[in-house]
Amino acid sequence: MSSKRTAFATLLGVAALALFADPVLAQGYDSTTEALIQSLNTQLLYMAIPITVLVEGILIYTVWKYRKNDEPKPTKENRRLEISWTIATALVLLVVGYASYGVMANGYVSNASGEYQPSQQAVEVEVVGQKYLWKFNYEGENVSTTGTLVIPKGQNVFLNVTSTDWLHAFHVPELGLKQDAIPGTHNTIKTKPTETGTYQLYCAEYCGVGHSKMLGEVKVVSQQEYQNWLDEQRGNSSS
Repeated sequence: MSSKRTAFATLLGVAALALFADPVLAQGYDSTTEALIQSLNTQLLYMAIPITVLVEGILIYTVWKYRKNDEPKPTKENRRLEISWTIATALVLLVVGYASYGVMANGYVSNASGEYQPSQQAVEVEVVGQKYLWKFNYEGENVSTTGTLVIPKGQNVFLNVTSTDWLHAFHVPELGLKQDAIPGTHNTIKTKPTETGTYQLYCAEYCGVGHSKMLGEVKVVSQQEYQNWLDEQRGNSSS
């Protein structure tokens, strides 16, 4: 029974560690969205590795121990063992569900909660996909660009993604951003860039012969650079 108790205690320990592990947001990542997603992946990986090692270890041990058994006998019923692994499995699933819900329900990852309240400090951009380019309309700024989305570091950004023709998908892997672009519908992404830089934008939904060339860039700049850029765009549009 000692080995069974050890296995059960191991699963409980893994579940407890995952439950109390606090993700470090935006540290070493380019946006709050990416930080949340990667922290969840890390937590689940920390749970999966010891469980995998435990299960595979038991399997290898069993195969090795009974490798010369030419007349195997049916396994005897062991209610205590069955109850133990059922409880352990339930605990692991509860922890996975708890950790996943904490991330997937966050406004920086999913808008399922209907959170859409951009403040005066937030940047709001309509992202329009069409064959085969991306257009960006900055709400309240009278500024529109094509191909390059410029946003400020350290500010909340709301991207209202839509399409003028058929299905596209706005995808910036390095920032953890992905959202379908559907005609007649605006799907909102909320994020906050934490590092300056230029990031590749893809269309992640096959949309025709020009799909592979439907690329763009997301440029994250300082808040002062962003304000200077807006002023420059307004000057160009009025001239």
